[in-house]
Amino acid sequence: MKIIITGSLGHISKPLTQQLVQRGHHVTVISSKPEKQKDIEALGAAAAIGTIEDSDFLTATFTGADAVYTMIPPANYFDSNIDLMAHCKNIADNYARAIQRSGVKRVIHLSSVGAHLQEGSGLILFHRAVEDILGNLQDVAITFIRPVGFYYNMYGFVPLIKSRGFIAANYGADDMLVWVSPIDIAAAVADELETISVSRKVVYVASDELTGNETASILGAAIGKPDLKWLLLSNEQYQSALEAAGMNPPIAAGLVEMFASQHNGKLTEDYYRNRPAVLGKVKTVDFAKEFALAFK
Repeated sequence: MKIIITGSLGHISKPLTQQLVQRGHHVTVISSKPEKQKDIEALGAAAAIGTIEDSDFLTATFTGADAVYTMIPPANYFDSNIDLMAHCKNIADNYARAIQRSGVKRVIHLSSVGAHLQEGSGLILFHRAVEDILGNLQDVAITFIRPVGFYYNMYGFVPLIKSRGFIAANYGADDMLVWVSPIDIAAAVADELETISVSRKVVYVASDELTGNETASILGAAIGKPDLKWLLLSNEQYQSALEAAGMNPPIAAGLVEMFASQHNGKLTEDYYRNRPAVLGKVKTVDFAKEFALAFK
């Protein structure tokens, strides 16, 4: 198969590219950075250098492909001028135009847990908006991959752990959390790209399920802090902390609402209704070994 990958050589796109090349597919990786071309080609893939904000470039790159993997790249949450929803909708519109014009019939899009919600999910609402845009494509079989919480988001707590000796947020503690590794997401996307589909469907991906305090205990043991705790903050406390760190206030509010929906269970309600039969291979104890390197 001829497969186009967006996301350059990011957390998911790099292992996805490696897996697809190993399976014998012809892979082209889109990157906005010319310096990434050698690294992409070293994996056995072709590089398409350009921006996903250019629908003409996307159309030309998608043309002739059997399938495309799309995703919304992370934005700078500390940019005071960014309108995150408008930014994400613009990229989704570019993808939709390119898919229609190029004639691609199979699309796998990286969405998020909570994208089933129409309100009350904070920043996840942009994933819902993107799903709505791509879901309106005609004669395209599209799978929305909805991963749960990324392990690597825990790196955001490293400065707090080092300075104060605990984890704190408006979710976690005794809440049941669901974690996922990019490696397991990449495997799920690769399998889905090889799956024949003629309709729209949703696939959840998860690696491990445990409470915030259980997560803290495992990470604490790995970093030499066996008594590491996860403290629960109020929404107001967490909003103040994020803004004090320099985060764009509307984005901080969106994060607070998103995590509040995790705390009250709404974010993961559809995940548990459609829980994958098998969880991924990378468990929290595995991630903890990598996490510990940040404390060396």
